[in-house]
Amino acid sequence: MTAVDLPDPGLLDPDWVRRTVRTALDEDLGPEPGRDLTTQSTVPEELSGIAHLVAREPGVVAGLPVVAEVTAQVAGRLGLPVPVVEQRVPDGSAVRPGDLLAVLSGPVQVLLVAERTALNLASRASGVATHTRRWADRLRGTGAQVLDTRKTTPGLRELEKYAVRCGGGTNKRMGLYDVAMIKDNHVVAAGGITPAIEAVRARFGDVPLQVEADTPAQALEAVAAGARFLLLDNMPPETLTEVVTAVRAGEARTGRIELEATGNLTLDRAAAVAATGVDYLSVGALTHSSPILDLALDLVDGL
Repeated sequence: MTAVDLPDPGLLDPDWVRRTVRTALDEDLGPEPGRDLTTQSTVPEELSGIAHLVAREPGVVAGLPVVAEVTAQVAGRLGLPVPVVEQRVPDGSAVRPGDLLAVLSGPVQVLLVAERTALNLASRASGVATHTRRWADRLRGTGAQVLDTRKTTPGLRELEKYAVRCGGGTNKRMGLYDVAMIKDNHVVAAGGITPAIEAVRARFGDVPLQVEADTPAQALEAVAAGARFLLLDNMPPETLTEVVTAVRAGEARTGRIELEATGNLTLDRAAAVAATGVDYLSVGALTHSSPILDLALDLVDGL
């Protein structure tokens, strides 16, 4: 896995982080303040210690700042001091097994109660970032970028799309509210591509518009109707090349058209698809099929 300089992925929305951690803790501990039957029975409140957050396998880390929010909320529920969390590597870093990601020091009860929630969120985000980096590495030098989709885990979209950015990918849209995307069912419902485009423009004239096309004819119709971003769905490389050539030939008149290949893309085919001249490859698997990255929180001996 390549270590590269990537654009700053930005920050997670702190309000989203607070809400999500609160929900996750309610799920694990029961309604606030909640309880951990085992930890609160076996670990004295006054016992303090140190824990290391470490990587157990190679990958790219993301979501580490969430760990501090988890420990802070747990401390508040238990009425104990908030642990100090010292993050040792930035999100987006490539790591190896055994690498130290963060050092946590404070009440052991807090560290153990927070452990699983913190790991669930950081491991999930790191898995998405790791998968995304493989695509970003495969596309390096081609001029194409990898995009995510809305195929995210309900409630975790903010985290997963942040993780895509940490891995070197690009967010396509955050939801149904920020980009109008005309797909096959919209075309059927509206009576065609051109009527669908006209309907969106009449209702929401100032929003970004993207149009899915299954054939070269649909792609050219969409451009003629004013679309400037096309999703070229399930097209083999030869067809993609045909569409790219035709669309680019008309850009002196239309202006730049952004072209995205989508549907059944694999890492093995990524470079060949990028070579057709598309700007983007959208990959739902970045968020719907990434395995977690195995992280662990280990208490240091000598408590």
